[in-house]
Amino acid sequence: MPKQPNLRIIYAGTPDFAVPALQQLLGNGLRPVAVLTQPDRPAGRGRHLQASPVKQAAEAANIPVYQPVSLAVPEATAHIAELQADLLIVVAYGLILPPVILNLPKHGCWNIHASLLPRWRGAAPIQRAIEAGDSETGVCIMQMDEGLDTGPVLHRVVLPIEKTDTGGSLHDKLATTGAEALLSCVNALASGTPPEPVRQPEQGVSYAHKLLKAEAQLDWHEPAQQLERRVRAFNPWPVAWCNIDTERTRIWHAVHEKRDHHDPAGTVLKANKAGIEVATGEQILRLLELQRPGGKRITATEYLNSRTLPGQLDE
Repeated sequence: MPKQPNLRIIYAGTPDFAVPALQQLLGNGLRPVAVLTQPDRPAGRGRHLQASPVKQAAEAANIPVYQPVSLAVPEATAHIAELQADLLIVVAYGLILPPVILNLPKHGCWNIHASLLPRWRGAAPIQRAIEAGDSETGVCIMQMDEGLDTGPVLHRVVLPIEKTDTGGSLHDKLATTGAEALLSCVNALASGTPPEPVRQPEQGVSYAHKLLKAEAQLDWHEPAQQLERRVRAFNPWPVAWCNIDTERTRIWHAVHEKRDHHDPAGTVLKANKAGIEVATGEQILRLLELQRPGGKRITATEYLNSRTLPGQLDE
């Protein structure tokens, strides 16, 4: 069946993660008729209103942008209905789509979700996968329904989680992978052979709860392996931290040392150019990159040159 040249797409997204997929569509002749994104928010030291990354990309491509505060109002429904979309694509948009919106497009609403559903439904699947020690993750192109990431999966791509991956590096890989997967599915739809929806299994469901700043504080009584995962998962946000002489210090990079010790948790066992070794509830965590309040990210060597390290790190 020949490709449908006039597939009418609405694209809904807000953060950096959603930009590559929009660019993939534009680069392959699949120009959205409109973009939905969240309202401009105050940002930076001056707290000036700033457009979302998706809005900036849409305006650069001269695509009409719509920024409703909510989609659960008649005005939003009417506006989207007027666009007569064949498909609404949602990528980290940040607003709930009510049933009336889900049912407006001819082919419904598709979502790029950064996990292998049904594992890690919810807000922070990338970071939770690293924190849990998963060996792999991926992206799913999902047909949206009224549940939280419960719709049937149209396409999935598996990606290994490397031992050096952080929340930031894995975010970028999955954004690119998701963009390519979405393009494959949209091309199939435009060619008249849409991907087959596959119902998610009932087994293996887990939820990736929203990241909270409070959980970024390192508890030295936990195993070093878990602490290393948290440092990686929370880089670049909210960034793991600990108190050093009551000074709140960010920990950007740390590695798990598979060596036992007999010291209280939080004891500084060794500090030199190889890093700062700290006793944990199980084995050792070696701190490699830190940040003092008001300072920049520095190596452990630079940190040791800037201050005297106590023998015990505060809880």
